[in-house]
Amino acid sequence: MIRTILAAVCVLFLVAQTSEAQQSSSGQTNVWVQIEAQPSLNAINEALQRRSGELQDVNGFYLGSGWYGVALGPYPPQEAQRVLATLRSQGRIPRDSYIAGADDFERQIWPVGVDQLTASAAVVPALPEDPQVQTLAEGTDTTDTTEPTVAEVQPEPEPEIVDETPREARASESRLSRDEKAALQVALKWSGHYAGAIDAAFGAGTRRSMAAWQADNGHEETGILTTRQRAQLLGQYNAVLNGMGLAMVSDPQIGIEMIVPTGVVKFSRYEPPFAHFDASGDIPARVLMISQEGNQDTLFGLYDIMQTLRIVPQNGPRERNSNSFTLIGESATMISHTEVTLKDGQIKGFTLVWPAGDEERRTRILSEMQKSFTRISGVLDPAAGYNEEQSIDLISGLEIRKPILSRSGFYVDASGTVITTSEVVANCGHITIDDEYDAEIAAQYDALGIVVLRPTAALAPMNVAAFRQGAPRLKSDVAVAGFSYGGVLGAPSLTYGEVAELRGLNGEPGLNRLELVALDGDAGGPVFDTGGGVLGMLLPRTEGRRQLPDGVSFAADSEALQRVLKEAGVRVSVAADAGAIPPAELTDRANGMTVLVSCWE
Repeated sequence: MIRTILAAVCVLFLVAQTSEAQQSSSGQTNVWVQIEAQPSLNAINEALQRRSGELQDVNGFYLGSGWYGVALGPYPPQEAQRVLATLRSQGRIPRDSYIAGADDFERQIWPVGVDQLTASAAVVPALPEDPQVQTLAEGTDTTDTTEPTVAEVQPEPEPEIVDETPREARASESRLSRDEKAALQVALKWSGHYAGAIDAAFGAGTRRSMAAWQADNGHEETGILTTRQRAQLLGQYNAVLNGMGLAMVSDPQIGIEMIVPTGVVKFSRYEPPFAHFDASGDIPARVLMISQEGNQDTLFGLYDIMQTLRIVPQNGPRERNSNSFTLIGESATMISHTEVTLKDGQIKGFTLVWPAGDEERRTRILSEMQKSFTRISGVLDPAAGYNEEQSIDLISGLEIRKPILSRSGFYVDASGTVITTSEVVANCGHITIDDEYDAEIAAQYDALGIVVLRPTAALAPMNVAAFRQGAPRLKSDVAVAGFSYGGVLGAPSLTYGEVAELRGLNGEPGLNRLELVALDGDAGGPVFDTGGGVLGMLLPRTEGRRQLPDGVSFAADSEALQRVLKEAGVRVSVAADAGAIPPAELTDRANGMTVLVSCWE
């Protein structure tokens, strides 16, 4: 009987132990001891390397809003409290370390390939029945009907996570670097609670702003931000970057390491000297990494070429030094920022293209790119990513900036005043002469379809128009000089014809009808007689329901042009009476006088 009772007691003891183990491990999730937070990938990588050499169970997590954390674990809650207390007392972790749950982290970033968040979020299953208990119970006399009393074992409650006291908060605050303190002031200013200087000094003004922020966010107004409150404030400040996927991209093929908004752009191709990151979603963003070997001449050439690209609008500040340049292009739809430097025979830099009107996000991303930009070994091979598909409108896969409209024009005085068709200046952001010189409207006569342009800086033309006095002879030979193909050929072409009538089809004065096959780009160009005198200016073909036969063109006559120029205050030259000049001389005169007039956004 005694043996039976002893056996039953053993069974009850072991069952109670098993029940306690089962219940204490049932329905609870693992937690971590968070010991450090960093605002960038560079900083968190350094922290993880340092901490893993000092402590066990080191993990890295992305906390959200551009912040990263170092945490130990995972542990059962009771074990986590023990680890926290022990390491704090030994001074091996900061005093502001705390217990964190899986919900405090967005994803695990270190060790690479490990994901303990999913596993820890699941409830730990109950332990299987212990076979030892079964063995001890075998052969016992169960005829004793006395039912043992087994105390129910309640699971340990989740430890309450408490924030720092003001004293602990001040202690953790004292360990902040100057940059970290300045970042908090920047965030407080952004939130509208701070108006002082960003000096990293937490004086009375900063303390008042901290208290005001605490009040607005439901915290006790101590004027000292705890570690969690600092993370919350910076999280609010960085919320604009959510979804941007800021990540460090290192490419040894081009020798550049930098943060890139991988949430909105992705790598597409190499086209030297660029590595292209094109938009991957709805935001029309673009990033270029720039890498090539070269010298100062190469750098200056790249500076000139990039200003012809469509992704670099013409408006905006730009600066070129002996070993670097910065290009900022601004338009109604985009803002482009390029920074390039020459060092040790290698030219490296980047371009960020971002939609206009999203300045807070653009400037924040640009700042991260600037701070993280690092030169590493390597430079892009000129043959990398070679593409046999070529186009005159592309440079290294980038579209050359093109005008809305281009027409011809010609110089009428020695300071570079140009007369052209008013068609070319409609709805222009700005106007250029020969794609190089900015111009502005001096006078406009829409009834005649004529506009007078003055360059913003004085020019010195090779030739200016000499106007023929009087009406030309019917059936006399004429030639029109113009950029027939919108400047593709780089020089004006001459198109020959003859005078068909000295008025318009309906008898309009001031017009000459020509038998001449002209193209759209020729409009605005000078009409010469055989002696090189200017008889008029070619007008664009009218668009309407009535289509004229090919070979019918119209020109504003010399008298109308001179009248317009006189009203605009321009003194004109008069052609001397002379015979015909050789075609080669006429071509030279036309080349020195005729210009390409372009209208840009």
